[in-house]
Amino acid sequence: MAVKLTNFINGHWQESAASEALDVINPATGEALAATPLCGASEVAAAADAATQAYPAWRRTPPNDRAQFLYKLKALLERDFDDIARTTTLECGKTLAESRGELQRAIENVEVACGVPILLQGYNSEDIAPGIDELMIRQPVGIAAIICPFNFPAMIPMWFLPYALACGNTCIVKPSEKVPMTMQALFRLIEEAGFPKGVVNLVNGSRDAVDAILDHPAIRAVSFVGSTPVARYVYSRATANGKRAQCQGGAKNPIIVLPDADIEMTVRIVADSSFGCAGQRCLASSVAIPVGDAAQEFSAVFAEAARSRVVGSGLDEGVEMGPVISHDSKARIESLIAKAAAEGAEILVDGRSPRISGYEAGSFVGPTVLSGLPAGSEVGATEIFGPVLTIHPVETIDDAIGYVNRAAYGNMACLFTSSGAAARKFRYEAEVGNVGINVGVAAPMAYFPFSGWKDSFFGDLHAQGRHGIEFYTQTKVVVERWPDHWSRKF
Repeated sequence: MAVKLTNFINGHWQESAASEALDVINPATGEALAATPLCGASEVAAAADAATQAYPAWRRTPPNDRAQFLYKLKALLERDFDDIARTTTLECGKTLAESRGELQRAIENVEVACGVPILLQGYNSEDIAPGIDELMIRQPVGIAAIICPFNFPAMIPMWFLPYALACGNTCIVKPSEKVPMTMQALFRLIEEAGFPKGVVNLVNGSRDAVDAILDHPAIRAVSFVGSTPVARYVYSRATANGKRAQCQGGAKNPIIVLPDADIEMTVRIVADSSFGCAGQRCLASSVAIPVGDAAQEFSAVFAEAARSRVVGSGLDEGVEMGPVISHDSKARIESLIAKAAAEGAEILVDGRSPRISGYEAGSFVGPTVLSGLPAGSEVGATEIFGPVLTIHPVETIDDAIGYVNRAAYGNMACLFTSSGAAARKFRYEAEVGNVGINVGVAAPMAYFPFSGWKDSFFGDLHAQGRHGIEFYTQTKVVVERWPDHWSRKF
């Protein structure tokens, strides 16, 4: 029987009282690795109580001293880098190279948050009126909760956690019930780094735990990444309960290819974007829009790149793409491919039911390329979240930008071109939060916000960088007068 994972509350590892648990499955082998306890309101309340008790002292800890704990955490993450990456591959399925890249991005966010003594600074003005000064300071929100997705179990929690802690908040983390082992490993390092008891807490679970977080009155801020329907639900319920919330939703990211693009380079980059992490990332390219004469060459070369991509276990040498997260996900993706065909699409490359020798029990879907999907089709508007790219040729760059801007999502769009004028037009007019020029994954560095527009984001302030600092603090304006005759009394 799989080992049941534990919570980390008030500085101690604790067995859950939950009667139900969900197996954590290695998606490459179908093997049960562990069991996630499906905790409910009582254990969320225990974590919130611990965070509440720890908050006053942590808030009064000087920012530079808070940063020292993060410096220790960074060093520990680097020490255990390979072990953590392997854990991520085991439970998530991505290749070791992808897991290492993810963990490096997580560490970069810890690094940026270590700059909190400067990032937290406010501003002031003297003599707003005779003898009166005014200043703005930033203070922590209180208790922050982080609800994590399955696709980046190391990186996405670190979009939020280091900034929340650096700003003086105490925290509760709920990892995805599908991939909780990476966060277990990270919390061992948080414990080793010596954070005071109750400052950082871990509660496992699924929807009941999420609802308890959204309803608990002591929790003041919620960060979430997941699908758009769930992001909308989390944002609505959190804000209805008076909390501030930042909720990253889904995407249907388009890639525009102009006739003057370097096709060989473009195909290589777009293939990595579409099929990296088996297409299970919110910045995966899922629609290619070749313009004019680019259509025929791009389609042919890209289809060949998809056929030649090596699929297998992420732990094996030479593998370029691992499995999707579960058999349910595999079935959903393959049903959408079939539906696209029924809607009139031509399947240029069919990745359904690939045979991976030695991994017959895995949840593999091969790279898939669709063409000719009719306008207004259901699949064309659906986030597939798998290794599937649809090709939608158009005649002009204006047609392509119009396609981008009509979409419900607004996470990312990229343009491949050798024209500076076309690039400027695109970045100016594209109605998305992350824009790429000759890159396939416009992932912001840790010191920039991870932007997102329209149905891809609910909230005002995004993850990472200065947005992270602003989200996890509330501003206080102080207006001061100190008349001279008062000072003469002393």
